[in-house]
Amino acid sequence: MSDMLAIGASGLRAYQVALATVSENIANAGTAGYSRRTTNIKEVASIGAVGAQSTGSGEGAAVTGVQRAGDMFKQAEVLVAGADLAKTETSVTWLDRIETSMSGSVLGTRLSSFFTSATTLAGDPTSTAARSAMLESANGVASAFSETGASLDRVSADLDTTTRDTVSSLNSLAATLAKINNGLGRTGEGTAGNAALLDQRDQVLDQMSALTDVTVDYDRAGRATVRAGGSGGPVLVDTSQASTVGYSRNAAGTITFNMMSGIDQHVLSPVGGALAGIVDGAQRIADARSRLQGIAQNFVDGINAVQAQGRDLDNNSGAALFAIDPSQGTAQVSVALDDPRGIAASAVGGGQRDNTNLGNFTALRTSGDYENKVVDMTTTNASALAQRKSVADAQTTIRSNAVASRDSLSGVDLDSEAVDLMRFQQAYAATSRVIQVARDTIQSIIDIR
Repeated sequence: MSDMLAIGASGLRAYQVALATVSENIANAGTAGYSRRTTNIKEVASIGAVGAQSTGSGEGAAVTGVQRAGDMFKQAEVLVAGADLAKTETSVTWLDRIETSMSGSVLGTRLSSFFTSATTLAGDPTSTAARSAMLESANGVASAFSETGASLDRVSADLDTTTRDTVSSLNSLAATLAKINNGLGRTGEGTAGNAALLDQRDQVLDQMSALTDVTVDYDRAGRATVRAGGSGGPVLVDTSQASTVGYSRNAAGTITFNMMSGIDQHVLSPVGGALAGIVDGAQRIADARSRLQGIAQNFVDGINAVQAQGRDLDNNSGAALFAIDPSQGTAQVSVALDDPRGIAASAVGGGQRDNTNLGNFTALRTSGDYENKVVDMTTTNASALAQRKSVADAQTTIRSNAVASRDSLSGVDLDSEAVDLMRFQQAYAATSRVIQVARDTIQSIIDIR
């Protein structure tokens, strides 16, 4: 009877653990990053006398561990898909900012208005109203250049802030993963605590893959060694040690990343995640600023050259109409002429009603091709933006499918858990009944005596 009590008690303990595991699954069915657990129960084999053969059964049940559902290969697919999507989405963000900067100031329209005002003035070179209108158009062009340049400069500054925050987040996640690895080294395999740490590990890896592409290797304890920037990239987390990522930006606007591990420094070249999108965005912003600065400089130089070869309304040599100051930022153009009479409409010796030099403005409009260059900048960026958005849509689907495939193995199915809950409740009740019967039988024997 004592054996019967022991057998019943072992079953009671085993099914109590199983019920707790099922209850935890149900409670965390909607928890992001939670992987389903199952309780492994085995029959305890009896041990015979020395030299006798074990019967292999009959001594009750014992919990051998709590198993966490998961598939490292499907998890790896999620990490890759997440890194690809994050890179594209980050690139879309900066392309969209560039488009907003280029379209917000209507630079192309202001350029057209300026050259149109020169053509209008050619109809009556002595008209004060037409001269004032052209000078006003000049102010509009200068403002449009300056606003566009300042907007791109702000985008560039925002990129620096975003890069700094992203690098800080990556370093924080690397340090967190190192601590989780330490915990995995101290917890027993098959315990609930071990399963919880493995969940945390995978959540951190998911977040890291959104920042940079990672390649992960696991040891027997489940500790992760992470390389960033491809399988041949530097080690970001080596079990309990985390490296530190930093970044720099050169005068041309190009961003580079480095990784410090102790006294060793390595180059980090991300091909996925937000860091890769930032590298792409930085290059595109730098190119946009450079192109805009070039257009603005050529426009100012060209207009001032036309002015210099003509005569104003007082027969003086034409003074500079525009000025540009690179030290103040990208395409910071201002109007240097404040008197409409200073517009050099006539050729040398042409007289007040001569409009020959205004024709040179028209010729410059064609040769400089400023309006088309601005349009080309805008359309090229818009085309790249539309293409990246299309790629992002496809990558969103790919990642969703990868997550669904992973979760089909590791996610909680409430219907299955409900069945297990009833099954373990019935088993728990049955073992309780075994104990009760054993106690009643023992008591009956005692009473007989």
